[in-house]
Amino acid sequence: MKGGNFGKARVPHLRPAAGFGKPGFGKPPARSEVAREQWEGDLEAFVDELEESLPNILPETETAGKTRAELAFLVDEKILELSAERGVVLPESERREVVTVLLNSFIEQQGEAASADPLSLEDEAKKNLATASKNSVTDAKDKIQPQLFEHIDPSAAMEMERPELAAEISDIVGELLADARISLNSKEQRDVVTLLLNDMLGLGPLEPLLADEQVTDIMINGKDQIYVERGGKLTLTDVHFRDEQHLLNIATRIVSAVGRRVDETQPICDARLEDGSRVNVIIPPLAIDGTSISIRKFSKQKITLDKMVETENISPNMNQVLKIAGRCRLNMLISGGTGSGKTTMLNAISRMVDEGERVVTIEDAAELQLQQPHVVRLETRPANLEGQGEITMRDLVKNALRMRPDRIILGEIRGGEAIDMLQAMNTGHDGSLGTVHANRPREALTRMENMVNMAGMHLPSKAIRTQIADAVNMIVQVARMRDGKRRVCYITEVVGMEGDVITTQDLFTYKFTGEDAQGNLTGEFVSTGVRPAFFERAEYFGLGRALMEAMG
Repeated sequence: MKGGNFGKARVPHLRPAAGFGKPGFGKPPARSEVAREQWEGDLEAFVDELEESLPNILPETETAGKTRAELAFLVDEKILELSAERGVVLPESERREVVTVLLNSFIEQQGEAASADPLSLEDEAKKNLATASKNSVTDAKDKIQPQLFEHIDPSAAMEMERPELAAEISDIVGELLADARISLNSKEQRDVVTLLLNDMLGLGPLEPLLADEQVTDIMINGKDQIYVERGGKLTLTDVHFRDEQHLLNIATRIVSAVGRRVDETQPICDARLEDGSRVNVIIPPLAIDGTSISIRKFSKQKITLDKMVETENISPNMNQVLKIAGRCRLNMLISGGTGSGKTTMLNAISRMVDEGERVVTIEDAAELQLQQPHVVRLETRPANLEGQGEITMRDLVKNALRMRPDRIILGEIRGGEAIDMLQAMNTGHDGSLGTVHANRPREALTRMENMVNMAGMHLPSKAIRTQIADAVNMIVQVARMRDGKRRVCYITEVVGMEGDVITTQDLFTYKFTGEDAQGNLTGEFVSTGVRPAFFERAEYFGLGRALMEAMG
């Protein structure tokens, strides 16, 4: 052929031996061998002519900004017009095949033209083509989705494994696309099937974001505004939901999977995904601009203290001191702002827990990733529709004390459970851990005092502070800085009391020095050089010498 892009292998349905005579592929107008060859030659010449006419069929003025489906419609109209003029018999199924091949050829030509441009517009051209293809896939999915459920049993489909269901609906999708005269290539058809499966079995438009390992947070502010965090930076995605009801259905699917609900009577809910990712949902009327979902993704990569040294979140000496503190069974608070990495640090420090110890974890939505074999995981429960059956953090902490734990770990201390946690730390459960929202170590102690008061115990301030000083040994302050990197800013010891004031001493601090050409902050982790108050305890565990070496 003249164009070179339309070999018979690329249009298999135009080959009589492979297609003609099969149901739905039509037959040539004559049956003799001579007439058959003449018909094939005319058809091949017609396809060559179409390829050479692509610039006229799809002129730049008419193709700009159009989706693949719209381009396919233009090509189909031109084929019908030219076949009528020349008297060419082209069955419908073969015409659809020719449309697909012409579109692929057009896309290839566009890509070649972009790469030949000395100003290099290749990236922009590819991006535009990818956007057009994505829009075509989304439009096709929206058009055939209602019809799909007329051909399958939804209840039976929900019980099938994903690969099995994909195989079942692929053929149906192909037929529905053909009936709707929607021309897509094989990759785009597979994408349509994937989108349909995501809606049926997964979390719809969120599935690609959940599969992206670089994404650490997903923030949904209504159906059209979905942000993600990559490398500590927030970016707006092009993902969107069909409508508010579609978004609400996904939110309901998330929370119902863990036995919770979100509706007008319970418009706020904490939940988790199957992989452990933490989820918060808030719906209208509390969320004014539409349902809001915040997902803190579960990291498949296990972050250790050694890994934090490699990524410069802590220094090697800080790593050594934190390991020794964990081995010495110090009671520790991990303090930091929202998204600063408190839970990640808690998981890393918890790796120092001996495998022979019994650990009880208590969380609102279970997300801790302890590696020890003897771990009991407890999770709070909201009230039911009648307002009954709520199980709070305080209830779980009190119950944990009856479970003979060696250590208790609270995912987050945020209320009256602070008093129960302090009592646990003071009654033989050394090595307990918890996180708290605060911007500095001193503020973490103040917050603990305020949360004890939330329990309604009406204790004197000095009594509360004395209990905090006796219970808490160390505060690890983490922060997410403006370059997106998380760093440990302070490792602070709680030393004791002087009068009515809790006394502390910093073991390590982070000193900011400037910013490099890439916008990354520069600084250094500085040891204060003081003798740690828990030195005698480290000596008891045979780690005193190592501790002093780490302090420099």
